[in-house]
Amino acid sequence: MDFSFTVEQEKFRNEVKEFLEEEIRKGTFEIRSNNYLEVSSPELSRKLASKGWLGLTWPKKYMGGERSYVDRAILMEELLKYQAPLVYHLLGERQIGPGLLHFGSEELKNEFLPKILKAEISFCLGLSEPDAGSDVAAVSTSAAKEGEYYIINGQKTWTSNAHNADYIWILVKTDPEGPKYKNLSEMIVDLKLPGVTVRPLYNMIGVHCFNEVFFDNVRVHQRYLVGEKNKGFYQMLSQVDYERAGIERLMQNYPVLEALRIYVKEDQEISKDSLILDQMAQLEIEFEIGRLLCYQVAWTIDQGIIPNRESAISKCYCTRFEQKLGNIATQILGEFGQLLPDSPEALFDGDISESYLWNPSYTIQGGASEILKGIIATRGLGLTFKKDSK
Repeated sequence: MDFSFTVEQEKFRNEVKEFLEEEIRKGTFEIRSNNYLEVSSPELSRKLASKGWLGLTWPKKYMGGERSYVDRAILMEELLKYQAPLVYHLLGERQIGPGLLHFGSEELKNEFLPKILKAEISFCLGLSEPDAGSDVAAVSTSAAKEGEYYIINGQKTWTSNAHNADYIWILVKTDPEGPKYKNLSEMIVDLKLPGVTVRPLYNMIGVHCFNEVFFDNVRVHQRYLVGEKNKGFYQMLSQVDYERAGIERLMQNYPVLEALRIYVKEDQEISKDSLILDQMAQLEIEFEIGRLLCYQVAWTIDQGIIPNRESAISKCYCTRFEQKLGNIATQILGEFGQLLPDSPEALFDGDISESYLWNPSYTIQGGASEILKGIIATRGLGLTFKKDSK
């Protein structure tokens, strides 16, 4: 089995590196862990668009690059090594675009795909609700038909980037009397419409990247229904595979890994500690395994296969690695690993403590590990859950 990249792919990787190093010299962004999620940079997104690097895998018919998902994984790996801020365009390019390509009308494709590719608009996803997290089919936000419009009422929570986004792609209940899983639909909603309210949610670090979004009699034209009415749950299942498949699940804290390598190597006392050396070696082993899993997912998609099993395995493994990385880094740095970025004594700009505080969310966001293991067992191994007998 050949794990090597082609000459063209290596040239592409170097081109991306040179571009990012130049943007850092220009002061476009700084390298920080979770930078790609916390910082919105329309400027950088538009520069990436001008290079033709958004919609890299989309069909040329819709102005895409029609390149492989392995090529896109190479692009994302380099962007994440530098933690380039990507949140402005990421959801639109990674999920909304493919969702429209698979299920959207030509009218919706023509309205949104060119703007996503040019980084002219930004999207967020409205799936989770106060009473609907892992069981996303339990959403209660409703969309009642009234003439040519849907009237939306309800609430979404943990909505990343809603405070910067122009549109939200939501899952809503369109048939209150219908059976579970067959009563939901997907819609695109302009966040500037009357009746939409976005409120900030701050995480443990004090960072505002999550939000609550409220809908109070929001009128949305029926043309913004994506795909078939009441088929939204099944459409959503195929879309989340692309969210879970990304190499970003492995490299959310790559600067921490790189800083830890340097710190241990340069500290003569620590570098002789056999326990620490063992931990560092284990991190390297697990990082390389995670990287291979991510590229396997990209290769699977290139074969025309929806990566249900592969993306579940990859995300489950990689997010556990992220948590382990934060834990080990905090242990090795001791009290210095607990200092936040505003402390003058903090090492590595406080990235270690931020990584540690982000840890609990990694195995929840984008699909909890328990849900992913269920997917691996049922769709991957063909097993079935035994119902409790009463």
